[in-house]
Amino acid sequence: MVLSIPTMPAIPQKTSALIVLKEHEIRLIDEIAAYLDTKFPEESDLVRKRFQCLQQMGDAISHYPLVRETQIMQGKQQGEERLIASLCEPASASPLLPRVVAVRSFLVAKFHAFSLVSMLVQDIHEFHTPLHRIIFTLICTLIVEEVYISCLGDPLFSHDTKIRLANDLISLWDSGQDSPIIHHFPALESLWIARDTAPPSFGTMDGTSELFRISMDLGQDWQEFLVAKINHNETRWALEEFLFGLSYEDILNVRSQLARFGISAVGYDEVRSFLENQPAYGMISSTNPRTIYDFYVNRRDAAQFRKQSAAPGPQQTLEAIYLKYRLTLE
Repeated sequence: MVLSIPTMPAIPQKTSALIVLKEHEIRLIDEIAAYLDTKFPEESDLVRKRFQCLQQMGDAISHYPLVRETQIMQGKQQGEERLIASLCEPASASPLLPRVVAVRSFLVAKFHAFSLVSMLVQDIHEFHTPLHRIIFTLICTLIVEEVYISCLGDPLFSHDTKIRLANDLISLWDSGQDSPIIHHFPALESLWIARDTAPPSFGTMDGTSELFRISMDLGQDWQEFLVAKINHNETRWALEEFLFGLSYEDILNVRSQLARFGISAVGYDEVRSFLENQPAYGMISSTNPRTIYDFYVNRRDAAQFRKQSAAPGPQQTLEAIYLKYRLTLE
């Protein structure tokens, strides 16, 4: 193999090797490294070193006890049933277990490693699709994990549902990526593909044309979600942020200026000029999947700030609202 990844050291009993790279990911990095060898050897060396560091990080995490493993702490047995029960408590501190924190850091590091590779070979078309799929899978993993954790403290979910979600999370934290949570990935991917193929036209800023265009390409559960939730202010506000790529506050700002100056419709350039070229959220690029996660993080952080400060606007992202709706149907 072209990519030289250090051999996994022996793992002590009752610990588990983290899934660092899957076979198709290793093959892809090997192919990319071989391509870079012939044209940009320094960049090829950078790729190898980055993924060797990722492997070493995975090796280190593998020495942490499994989340599902029974432990004795301060004379008390911390078994699987007790762990799941604590996860289902509203103020649970269990997500701060060392392996949980380490695995999340690993997933972010893996996301950044593949994002780096994507930037290095952005002009090579044959690498685009496999790289974007891997990166988007990592984005979905990070998003769904956050939503699942938030559901554990949500009184709207039954105890049985929370137990199932806790088990799915533990599977993720113990493996590093493989978990039943993957069944949500196609829905999130379809949502983002639909948005990518129907970029905002702004127009009258009511979002009708954008919503119509993306809804045409989405499945039955999305249609049912809209019927059930579109009249809720938070859903509508979160949807507008997602469709326009603007914060709730920026959307209000643009709309107020349209009303003030009697303008019936605007385009992209006018919107940016209204915001003095300083919108709260960065631009989203279909050629740079990293911007997708940045856009999600920006909206998530803004939502959390509104919730903490009791400010108007969505207190959840569209992805979170959509996933929670799907979970209530399972």
